Amino acid sequence: LVFGEKSGLPFYYRKLAGNIPDVITVKHLLEDMNILGFGKAKFVMDRGFYSEDNINGMYRERIKFIVGVRLSLKLIKTNLDLVYEDICMPMCYDESTSTYGYTVATDWDYTQTRPNKGDTIKESRRIYIHYYYSLDKMADETDAFDKKIARLHKELVSGIYVESHTKEYEKYFLISRDGHSVSYNVNSIKSAKKYFGYFALITNQKMDASMALHLYRMKDLVEKAFGNIKERLNFRRLLVSSEKCLDGKIFVEFIALILISCLDHKMKEQKMYADYTMQQLLDKVDLIECFEDKGHRLRVGEILKSQAKIYELLGVPVPSSSCLH
Repeated sequence: LVFGEKSGLPFYYRKLAGNIPDVITVKHLLEDMNILGFGKAKFVMDRGFYSEDNINGMYRERIKFIVGVRLSLKLIKTNLDLVYEDICMPMCYDESTSTYGYTVATDWDYTQTRPNKGDTIKESRRIYIHYYYSLDKMADETDAFDKKIARLHKELVSGIYVESHTKEYEKYFLISRDGHSVSYNVNSIKSAKKYFGYFALITNQKMDASMALHLYRMKDLVEKAFGNIKERLNFRRLLVSSEKCLDGKIFVEFIALILISCLDHKMKEQKMYADYTMQQLLDKVDLIECFEDKGHRLRVGEILKSQAKIYELLGVPVPSSSCLH
């Protein structure tokens, strides 16, 4: 599913089998984008896309990418430790996103297996790691972690052991052999909290941390669209009897998504979310009735001023009615 960055509307979709490798999908999508006139496309992907094979594949196909990564990866953690104290400095603060950003240029160990020649190419490729620190993220993660530790401590002290929590008991607490004495493993807790508030992106294109974060967060538009498809447009279960029915249902869902996305874009533009959720707005105009009689043109029922205001803000002509209160 592809959205226009400025329009905020979907304009392309493809149906894919789940077993197709990610890099092959990306390569075909690039070809389609080139045909549509978008030759210089960058791919922005979340942490679920990351794997060494996928990154190597994008280097091999010369695809520009921004990918979210886990801090626990060796390459990411090693470089973060080297600049840990430099990130939260005033010169790294971005007021527009309320985050600190810091970029590290390093090498990616590129490998390519060539079955036809029976060898493997190993080279270094330039990669940029963007590190970020968010006070809000830190606060949320700290709150969740402290609540979990408090809950685990209560379980131990009260003798209500949960078998699935065994590893966490051993990691965060010092327990006497008889089980009567329980104390906190301070070093382990400090180590766990060290990276709270931090996150990272990698890219093979030189750009500053602020721009990389802006591009990465644009993908939220597509993620929200999938949420709309599954929940608002009731597409969580396909319930079709044939491939042809599936294609038709997906097409109808795509048209519906265009309408939903357009409405969302207009509501944001007119700051209407301050007064309505999307469902509340739809419910309000849904109360307007239409009457159809044979031999007569369609008649529109009573329209309140508040309902007419919604049409005006959305840039849609108010339906003609003999009653307007």
